[in-house]
Amino acid sequence: MPKILLIDDEIRMLQLLTLYLELRGYTCISANSGEQGLELLQSTNVDLVLLDVMMPFFDGWETAKEIRKISQVPIIMLTARDTTTDMVKGLKIGADDYITKPFDEEVLLARIEAMLRRTNQNSRIEMHGLVWDESNHTLYFNNETIVLTPKEFNMVGLLMKNTKIVFSREKLVETVWGVDTNIDDRTIDSHIRNIREKLRKVGFPIDNHLKTVWGIGYKWE
Repeated sequence: MPKILLIDDEIRMLQLLTLYLELRGYTCISANSGEQGLELLQSTNVDLVLLDVMMPFFDGWETAKEIRKISQVPIIMLTARDTTTDMVKGLKIGADDYITKPFDEEVLLARIEAMLRRTNQNSRIEMHGLVWDESNHTLYFNNETIVLTPKEFNMVGLLMKNTKIVFSREKLVETVWGVDTNIDDRTIDSHIRNIREKLRKVGFPIDNHLKTVWGIGYKWE
């Protein structure tokens, strides 16, 4: 079931949204500040973020900017400010949709469902002849299948979905293996090495795309 991260400084709003969405089959986790939301996002995989704009200290604009540095998760911004300028600002920062308060709960639900449908359609990624197909759990280049382990497949998908974003080794461990694991940095390096070797064998120019960021981790270009 889809997991939604709710970020809002109003506890009552978090409670109402959680109750409404969980009754409709969603799993919700909540944060009452932008900082807490970012911490949760770095330790938990979520399918969508509902982000309030008007929060003290670290508002929704700043939170959205920071989210986009680490994730391409869909963001729907919630705000009482119904102006074109604010809507454009949110979309330019990286939000995917914008809903003004007060909103009809059924409209919010419909917007969430539409966003998740569009996201699910992106389960197939193609770049320079390399195709990562989540639905079939297959990676292939020029119609030649590349056999990967489940962890290698998930790692390639994560990097291809988030081009130009640098993932530390710690973040790769948390995202691919989970937070409660004893995997160390050497395991990540070993998986990256195996991925590169397998893609080189089929003729894909992996060194042009899977880059090492020395001292930090890896990114896809």
